[in-house]
This record gives sequence, structure tokens and C-alpha cells, in this order.
Amino acid sequence: MTAAPPMIPPASQPPRNTRRPQRVLPALPFLHLLLPILLAAFPTHTPLASTPETTPTPDPSKPDVLLVVGAPGEPEFGTNFLQQAELWRQACQTASANLTVIGLLPQDPTPLTNDLQLLRSTLHDLPRDGGDAWVVLVGHGTFDGREARFNLRGPDVTASNLVEWLQPLKRRVIIVNTASASAPFLKPLSATNRIVITATRSGNEINFTRFGSRFAQAIQQPAADLDQDGQTSLLEAFLSASFQVAEFYKTEGRLATEHALIDDNGDGLGTPADWFRGLRPVKRPRDNAALDGLRAHQVHLIPSPAENQLPAPIRTRRDALEIEIAELRDRKSSMDEDLYYAELEQRLRTLARLYFPESRPSSPPTVTPTNAPTADPKPTPMP
Repeated sequence: MTAAPPMIPPASQPPRNTRRPQRVLPALPFLHLLLPILLAAFPTHTPLASTPETTPTPDPSKPDVLLVVGAPGEPEFGTNFLQQAELWRQACQTASANLTVIGLLPQDPTPLTNDLQLLRSTLHDLPRDGGDAWVVLVGHGTFDGREARFNLRGPDVTASNLVEWLQPLKRRVIIVNTASASAPFLKPLSATNRIVITATRSGNEINFTRFGSRFAQAIQQPAADLDQDGQTSLLEAFLSASFQVAEFYKTEGRLATEHALIDDNGDGLGTPADWFRGLRPVKRPRDNAALDGLRAHQVHLIPSPAENQLPAPIRTRRDALEIEIAELRDRKSSMDEDLYYAELEQRLRTLARLYFPESRPSSPPTVTPTNAPTADPKPTPMP
């Protein structure tokens, strides 16, 4: 009988040497001690390196999550990446998501190991339509001043590769790159119906990042549910993880070497967490560009029971109305006050009717109660 995977403490600390190793080691001998855990946590149909670890029976109504674990380089980084992978496995199990993992098995990479080709074929096999498709990158990144790369076992993957391989997908795609030097992935991958998160704001932030482990924890933590609606959105997980990372550097008295960005409006600019107060951005770019966050707050890997009960067409209409209301509020200062409130009321009434169909407007009753006066009574004089 296969043993259940052990719980991994979420608060484990990454190594003090936060500089990414300059050379990737060809093998990790220490991982043979963790092989039973990996086999239990990430079942695979075959031990061949050319096959990703995946759930046995994908459900097309559930989100697809592709977790890519990069080359660790040194054992202590490998341990951290394994812990993040376990947190994602737990979250996907709770969400009943279709999880596919690349980069964990076999435990000793060989010269023939090619996770780049495996990533390409896995993305090619994803259904073009359906629910959300998540691509989560856990590992190291590099930037040579021209192009950023995510380090895999074998050839590395670039943003250009992902742009090409994701292009056929018509479904909403969420890309979370938790690696160092991940910022250059944001602009080329940004597009309509796509959300991109990077752990850094620049390709020059090359040190080991702590954002990934905090994000993997936050995506399933009730404490990250800022609006208390019973579910943690992608935006809430991003904000929670970012603030935890900032607090880490502040507590340690160290200069922060990572600043995460989120892009969900397709403009490729990205917005940092410190531009938000609660769930609403309070700063704007100099060119008055649109801010991010509205669409990311509508994405939940683990939806609440109430959210699951809403039919898909109702959720789609609700999401569109919420964006219309938020955009209307942004235009308030430039609108006539009466017009603003009239348009706001119209949208709020439409939104309410999605949740409460019985609240649709009806004609007022024409029958006057028998005990009611037919005209306004005269006021009774005060004594």
C-alpha cells in the first residue's frame, strides 16, 4: 500500500545563500531519500522520463494545472521546490483540479532528460477550450540582458516558447512564474483573457525568490481571503504572498531583492502589490493606464460552495457586470453625478437579479387596501 504523503511545514526557511547557483548540477543524490514521498504525492502511469506525472482521469469541467518544477542546482533549493510542489498538490486535490507535474521524476536526471520537449507536448495536448488553464513555474530563472529563461532539466524555456505554445488556447490562461529574473516573461505573455504573475519586477532581480512558497501557501489559506467571501482569489493570493515577502525582508533588515507583479488587463505593464489598499488599487501609472486586479479577483482555484452552485452562464454575466461597475467607478470624477448614479443603479439592480431572480421588477399593485385612506389625512392639531 502506498503511504500517504506527509504534511510539509509551510514555514520552512529557504537557505541563507540566496544567490542562484551559476552552474546546474547534473544529479541530486539526496533525492533518493525522498523518492517514496514523491511516488505517493505525484503518481505517474509510467516511470519513463518522457511522461509527465498527471492525475489518472482528468475532469474537463475542472481547471487544468500544469506545475513545472525547474532544475534545482543544489540540494537545499531542491528541498524548497519539493515543498512548493507538495503545497500545489494539496491545493489541486482540494479543488479537484487536473494536476500535471513536470520535473520531479525520475530522481536522477540523465543527459537524455528533456523537460522542454515534455512541456511543449503537454501544452499541445491541452484542450483548446474549457475551464481555466494554469501554468505554474517553480524554480530558478536567468536573464542575459536580452532574454529571460526558466531553468529546466535539459534546455531552458523562454517566454517566446510559451507565447508560441499557448497561442492555440482559447480558454482563460493563468501563468505564475515564481522564479528569479521572471519579470521579462510578463510583457510577451500578456494578452486578453490571460493573467500573468511574476515574482520580480525586473530581469535584474536574480536572487532566489521567496514569493513562490508564500504564494503556494496563500492560494489555499483562509487567512488570505481579504473580502471574507469564503474563497481566496488569485489577486488575494498575490497580495498576501507579496506582503509576506516584504515583511520578511523588513524583519531580517535586508534589502528586498524581489518585487512581484500582476497583469490581468492585457497591457503588459503589470501592477505591484504596494499599489493596492485592500483589494483596490490606489495608485495609477503616469500615463493613466488601466490598472490590474479586477479579473484576477474573479479567479479562484478553490471556489467556495456558494460559487460552485452558480451556473457557468450566471458567473460569466456576473463577472462582466462587476468589471463594468468597477470601470464606471473609475470614471465617476468625469461624469455628471446624476448620470453616474443612474448607470450605477442600473448595473447593481441587474447584478442583484442574478443572485435573486425573484427580485425582478413587477407592476405595483392597483388594489387599495380597505383600511387605508384614499387621501392623505390632515395632520392632527397638537394640543
